[in-house]
Order: sequence, then C-alpha cells, then structure tokens
Amino acid sequence: MMLKTRKARDNLWAGFFLAPQLIGLLLFTIGPVVFAFVISFMEWNIGSKAEWIGTENYQEQWSDPLFWKVLGNTVQFAIMYIPLTLIGALIVALLLNLKVKGRTVFRTMFFMPVVTSTVAVALVWSWMYNPDYGLINAALSVIGVEGPGWLTSTTWALPSVVILAVWQGIGYNMILFLAGLQSVSPQLYEAARIDGANTWQRFRSITLPMISPTTFFILIMLLINAFQVFNEPYMMTKGGPANETNVIVLHIYQTAFQFFQMGAASSLAFTLFFIILIFTLIQFKFSKWVNYDA
Repeated sequence: MMLKTRKARDNLWAGFFLAPQLIGLLLFTIGPVVFAFVISFMEWNIGSKAEWIGTENYQEQWSDPLFWKVLGNTVQFAIMYIPLTLIGALIVALLLNLKVKGRTVFRTMFFMPVVTSTVAVALVWSWMYNPDYGLINAALSVIGVEGPGWLTSTTWALPSVVILAVWQGIGYNMILFLAGLQSVSPQLYEAARIDGANTWQRFRSITLPMISPTTFFILIMLLINAFQVFNEPYMMTKGGPANETNVIVLHIYQTAFQFFQMGAASSLAFTLFFIILIFTLIQFKFSKWVNYDA
C-alpha cells in the first residue's frame, strides 16, 4: 500500500514537472500546426472574415504557373546543393581526419561559416558577387575573363545562391562525417593493408560502408534543408531576377506576409510538407545500401 502511494506521488511530481513542456508543445507546436491545416481550407486574408472553401486553395496552386516555377527552382537548387555539399563535406572530413599538424585550426575554420549569421554572410557574398567592384569579377578580370552580373543574371543567379549555401553547409556536415570516420576501427584498415589493399580499395570497401548510416542521415537532412531554403535567396535576391531564385518557402512567405493570403500560404506549406515526406520515404525505400551492421 505504501509502495503504491509512493509511486502515485512520484507520478504526480513527474506530471507536475512535465506539464510546462507539454503545455508549451500544445500551444506553440501542435496548436499552430492544426490551426494552419484548418485555415488551408479557408479563404482568409488578414483583415477579412475567413470563409470555408474546401480544397480550392490546393487546386489553385496546382494551376498557378508561379507555383510550378518556384517548385522547379527548389528542385534545381536541391539537385545542385545536395551532391555538392555531401561530396564537399566528405572530402574536407577525410582531409581533416588525417593526423596533420594544425588540424584543429582547420576544423575551426571550416566550421566558422556554420555559426556565422546568414545575414552577415549574405551581405559579404553580395559584395563579392557585385559585377562592378566585387572580388570575384576582379579576380576573373586578372586572367582576362569578364564576369557576369552574378545575382542579376537569369542564368547565374540560382547557381550563385547555391554556392553560398554549399559554402555555409559544408562545415556542419563535415563534423558529422568526422564523427563517422573516427568510429571506424583502425584494425580494419590495418588488416586491409596487410592484405595489400591500396588507398582507394580501403576507402571503397571499408570507409564508405562503415560511414553509410552517417551518409544516409546527412542525405535526408540535406534534402529537407534544400526544400526549406529561405535565408540565402531572400537576403541576396528577394527571389529575382524574374523569379529565377524564388523558391517555395520564399513563395510561402510572400503569399502570407506580402499579400496577406494566409489560407493560400497554409495550403502551400502543407504541400511542401507532403513533398518532403514523399521524398524522404523514397530515400528510406532505397536505403538498402546503408550498412547498419558495420
């Protein structure tokens, strides 16, 4: 009887300490999500009365050429951003995993962009991309090449934004790869050397399989980051020129806070959620290459 009373008292105290977190979760996470899902079926412009219109917001976005434009830009961004960041982070991690002098300093240097404000980084890169006095075109002029207007060209604007995102994203993923590389047993490499395996064979047969769970996790996170990119295009181009750098999250922001169409913006947000969900499930479907037993 005493044990039951004590257990009930412990449960009561546990509930007491967990209550603030649960209330916060309901008020600031689950509640807004449910509210956004409901208003995605309404025509609600701020300042006017909300009206239930069913799936009309979803139907309109599918027939809107701008939606397909921003979705295409987002996919192009992902196609460039994901492999460049993944391969770049892996190469840097492999180099910084070597026992060379000063590697801690180099690791810090590569991680610095991660902790630097995207606003500050975007301002610096905007200056570097400037066609008149920017560092990049000045460097190209030294070898006789006339650089384009990086952020004003419909051809170069999106790749320019991708370069900034890759530069800022490599550091964080490098740390994840480093953790994966350092978990590989040195005895495996030693055994492979004794068997006569060269550097490439050791990398292909030992390193890649052993870090495959880390690679898979990074792939999923890069996909989510690519489809949620906002800061870089917003700070550098505002979606221009001619919507060439307008991505889906920026389109949601413009719909909600420039045109005040909260119902349409909510439907766009949930469409983005389902797109990310589908791509993530596809990744899991084709994840047989991931070696969890390594």
